[in-house]
Amino acid sequence: MGSGTWSTNVYDAAQNYRASTGASAFAYSDGGATSTHADLDPRGVTLRESRDSDDHPESLAIAVLFDVTGSMGTVPRTLQTKLPDLLGLLLRKGYVEHPHIMFGAVGDATCDRAPLQVGQFEADNRMDDDLGKILLEGGGGGQMRESYELAMYFMARHTALDCFEKRGKRGYLFMIGDELAYPKAKRREIAKVIGAAPDDDIPIEDLIRELQRMYDVYFIIPKGGYHSRDPKLKEFWRDLLGQHVLYLDDPGAVCETIALTIGLAEDAIDLDEGLAHLDEVGSDAGASVSRALAPLDASRAPVAVSAAPPDLGSAPSATTRL
Repeated sequence: MGSGTWSTNVYDAAQNYRASTGASAFAYSDGGATSTHADLDPRGVTLRESRDSDDHPESLAIAVLFDVTGSMGTVPRTLQTKLPDLLGLLLRKGYVEHPHIMFGAVGDATCDRAPLQVGQFEADNRMDDDLGKILLEGGGGGQMRESYELAMYFMARHTALDCFEKRGKRGYLFMIGDELAYPKAKRREIAKVIGAAPDDDIPIEDLIRELQRMYDVYFIIPKGGYHSRDPKLKEFWRDLLGQHVLYLDDPGAVCETIALTIGLAEDAIDLDEGLAHLDEVGSDAGASVSRALAPLDASRAPVAVSAAPPDLGSAPSATTRL
């Protein structure tokens, strides 16, 4: 997947039509659906693919998976309204020339009807269509855990990326939530939700190492979630992902945070340039994004490396990037 080109005019026309008819951007969920939409059902899916095309000869895969349980159900609605902002920053500001974006959702495999929903990698307005098909179940098990590890398993073993396979370049995976993952991806849950299953359960630490071969993995914790202030949440994800855990005090700034994170990682901008771009497009998210990305930006700063003693014949001191 991944042909075609995003059109803000098409997006605006769809938004205007919904506004005039009273239709919801999430018509599937708001219309009373109680199960995963067929187009987003992971069961039986061999691969979700990000492939190069004539339109996009050097595609870059970007996946955004969000928790739709409890208080996190507002995140996809915010993403939908800010899609033009996300695409505008990535494309018009030159952060990424050929993005392929996938949207998906995470619930709890122990109790939810839709514990995992996964769209296609898209380059055009079909990504908006995929968002509209997501079931905003609002469930969860109430034990401070959701099935992020199930989503990681799918992304590690059921996606294929030309950016990685052809060019050795990792894609980007952003997960958005306010809870812990389960310690293992359980074989029986994989079999039930996805179909083909491994021989054994997979510890989350092993799964993340596998996933990080193909993706730069980030976890965004928005303020306002039930557990967003719990120190156990920070410790859990920092132990797994280090500086790639982003704390966002404005949940409405998710799109801008994703765009600038990619811009920084692609060395297309520094943080000050990215914040200036937000001002240019009229976004009021700059302060929140700055606070979220300051630790990540600091970790990228040049660090002096001391020269070895002269009698070892080493080169003069230099700088390196972390």
